Amino acid sequence: MAGEVQPRGGEQALALGGGHALACAAEAGAATHAHLGEHEHAAVLRDEIDLPVPAAPVALQQDEARGAHQAGAQVFGSRTLLVHGTLNELEEARLTPGVLHVVATPIGNLSDASPRAIETLKSVELVACEDTRTTRTLLARNGISARTVALHGHNERRAAATLIQALREGKHVALVSDAGTPALSDPGAWLVAEAHRAGIRVSPVPGPSAAAAALSASGFAAPQFLFAGFLPAAPAARRKALETLDVPWPVVIYEAPHRIADTLQALAEKFGESRELLIARELTKKFEEVARMALGEAPAWLAARKEREQGEFALVLAPGAEQPRAALDADKVLEVLLEAVAPSEAARLAARITGAPKNLLYRKALKS
Repeated sequence: MAGEVQPRGGEQALALGGGHALACAAEAGAATHAHLGEHEHAAVLRDEIDLPVPAAPVALQQDEARGAHQAGAQVFGSRTLLVHGTLNELEEARLTPGVLHVVATPIGNLSDASPRAIETLKSVELVACEDTRTTRTLLARNGISARTVALHGHNERRAAATLIQALREGKHVALVSDAGTPALSDPGAWLVAEAHRAGIRVSPVPGPSAAAAALSASGFAAPQFLFAGFLPAAPAARRKALETLDVPWPVVIYEAPHRIADTLQALAEKFGESRELLIARELTKKFEEVARMALGEAPAWLAARKEREQGEFALVLAPGAEQPRAALDADKVLEVLLEAVAPSEAARLAARITGAPKNLLYRKALKS
């Protein structure tokens, strides 16, 4: 019956009535405790209560929750927890008290900062940022006085060690970049990896991303996309990187203003002037431009206005054609392998590489 705790004998578990778990235990506690015989027990194991049916989430008012917590301690003589998943409790107990929040910040327009991002930045003791001057602008706009710590490509490992120690001591830390989501073509991945290794809870606060914004404005429909980030600066390395980007889905590329002309030329040379491209310049800022065109038209678009040589660029390359898988010559593969390994091993490897029957390849190997 709701509101009553009925003791059961033998191996039967104690059934708590419907309504509030433990909420009525205060009035029933003494009587119930007195009636528990020598061989009767409440099935309470490590703060778990064995319920007769699967338990739905229980929401208690603050006062009720506190009363239930106290009553449970009186009835069961042990520490009780409010009704939550035990696995979550065990996982939280394993982690250190401090939390590393990975916070996405605006990519240009400061109004794009989410309420949750601002609340998080207000709640932490330390903000690890790529450039303290840039981040302080955002913090000052929102009246946030948290201490900033520089974490960039040149000092990330050293700064990460200090921040991990602070997290172990129970301090909460926010990781931000100058713009967008940390660790995406920006510093931060090393700190996040170290936090995981140290058993520190990592909590993402999603938000602005130039890659997602540019892709959404491109109109290139595809079930997936490739994020290539910044291409290598050296021409030879850039051409080599482009060899891997001829895929049947959109490719997102970041580029700096002083390299954009060379990159557009390299893209046209590799993929052809008719392949389409979206150019997103200064996304979310006052002079934002978003234009889709053929690669052959991109150099003229860039040169049409002097100011287009400035600002940050996100490019989205249209999907390429599906590439048929090249058929491998099993006999040629076998011939090459026979120069280095025994016939049986050559046949096994050639079959695995080409998909040809191993027995057939083995007979050919013996005749070679």
